[in-house]
Amino acid sequence: MTIITLLTDFGTADSYVAEMKGVLLARAPSVALVDITHQVAPGDIRAAQYLLGRTWQHFPEGTVHLAIVDPGVGTARRALAAEHAGHRFVAPDNGLLSFLPQDGHFVSLPVPASAAATFHGRDVFAPAAARLATGTPLGELGESIADPCYTPLPAPRHDHLTVIGEVIYVDRFGTLVSNIPGDAVQEGARVRVEGSEAGSLRRTFRDVARGALVAFVGSGGTVEIAVRDGSAARMLGVGVGAEVRA
Repeated sequence: MTIITLLTDFGTADSYVAEMKGVLLARAPSVALVDITHQVAPGDIRAAQYLLGRTWQHFPEGTVHLAIVDPGVGTARRALAAEHAGHRFVAPDNGLLSFLPQDGHFVSLPVPASAAATFHGRDVFAPAAARLATGTPLGELGESIADPCYTPLPAPRHDHLTVIGEVIYVDRFGTLVSNIPGDAVQEGARVRVEGSEAGSLRRTFRDVARGALVAFVGSGGTVEIAVRDGSAARMLGVGVGAEVRA
């Protein structure tokens, strides 16, 4: 059974996700649909890139990943499908797929005249994902391109003995996820966020008292800063883009 994952900023209060799923199931009735999330902040392409970038490789080869965070819907921005490492991806050409290699296989999807200008998720991307899931080769979906929009997440830099990065995502618990790889931090190094001390790396939340800041290497492999039983984002008053030093 082929899997199609879905990631959007549509939320679940309206019919948009259901309409996309209806199209997918009508055209590929045997697929399994897996929601990654529909709670990306509206138009937050960077958050969508981060979430899909850390998620896709946990699915089996052959999975189709449908990701729609598309503030440019209806404009001249292209609609893309791509293939990498046995996975297929369908998304707008706005940088969302920047975690894929630039020299990967990308095609530009045609936009039918009948497509609603404000809902390409249903009328362009979902039909393309269904075709991929039912065996259509990527090259039959559109014209190959070599210049997809490429806006990767920022990389950390080194300043002598210090690694300087930034917060690239804030999860629903208020945890600050940085772009500093855990294995880039020297043992005993102290972690600071916009000048606030978070201590040296710990193993997990319960290594500190309730209400205290704690830094650790999270499940995504990078340094994170949290508050035990609280929100680091709220306590520190910072968010995406805040400087992190370790």
